[in-house]
Amino acid sequence: MNEQHLPTVGFIGLGHMGSGMVANLQKAGFPLVVSDRRDDAGRDAVNAGARWAATGAEVAAQTDIVITMLPRPTDVDAALFGDHGVLQGIRSGATWIDMSTSVPEVERRVIDATRSLDLHVVDAPVSGMAVGAANGTLQIFVGADAEDFARLRPVFNAMGNADRVIHVGGHGAGYAVKLMINQLWFSHLIATAEVLATGVAAGVDLAVLRRSLIASPANSNFLENDVLSILDHGDYDEGFAVALACKDLGLSIDLSRSVGVPVELSAIVEQIYRRALAQYGETAGEMTPFQLYEDLTSRPLRLAEQQAATA
Repeated sequence: MNEQHLPTVGFIGLGHMGSGMVANLQKAGFPLVVSDRRDDAGRDAVNAGARWAATGAEVAAQTDIVITMLPRPTDVDAALFGDHGVLQGIRSGATWIDMSTSVPEVERRVIDATRSLDLHVVDAPVSGMAVGAANGTLQIFVGADAEDFARLRPVFNAMGNADRVIHVGGHGAGYAVKLMINQLWFSHLIATAEVLATGVAAGVDLAVLRRSLIASPANSNFLENDVLSILDHGDYDEGFAVALACKDLGLSIDLSRSVGVPVELSAIVEQIYRRALAQYGETAGEMTPFQLYEDLTSRPLRLAEQQAATA
């Protein structure tokens, strides 16, 4: 792909993640056709030059590459197979990239339904939260043929950190890697909440405890970096809802079950997440389960508050 012959990209799903991804595709010069079930979601993209389409079929009919970035596998399935869906307008030889956190079953259905169209199918879920989508620094885990990965690399580089756009294998591998990342990250969150809440309740200064853990073999990226949004700012990341985190945990556990791997710890983590969902509501942030432990001990875990108390 050179700058004079960039393919036209269709993008379906302009939420917290998709809107930032579209903005970065536009900055890279890709002609865009966008769609979302909310008409006003595409306002910024259209003002920046994108064309609006009312249906997935209209998106597909006008584009070389169709990207879906949707909350759930059922949403992806509906966008492809539903009334006026993508598969009703897709061109022979076109490319469909699903960047949602989803499961291989939907992708397999699409492959089976489009064998006569020579459709190129790619799963490429992302990591990096809404801030990464806005800044163009996402990690992207691509499940595809090697040829498709090489051909589509400029599209991925426009949305993500080029050094962290990774070809992880064939069809379905991207979905699996993303689900395993989520499964481990959510486990890190619960373990960190338990340890910090317990240590502080036992009389250890929060900053000292965290510094000691970071210096130990028990360190993690979550403990060193991600937890600071809570400890410094009380921010539980409402950009990604706890309801979606529960969905992702359910998908990862389903995947584990389908390949015959027992995941008892992850099942407990999922139940803790579902307790947070019941207690704080669907729109609470994905890091809200941390608050369960703060509420249980009646001690908000904040570095600034502890520093002020000892000053």
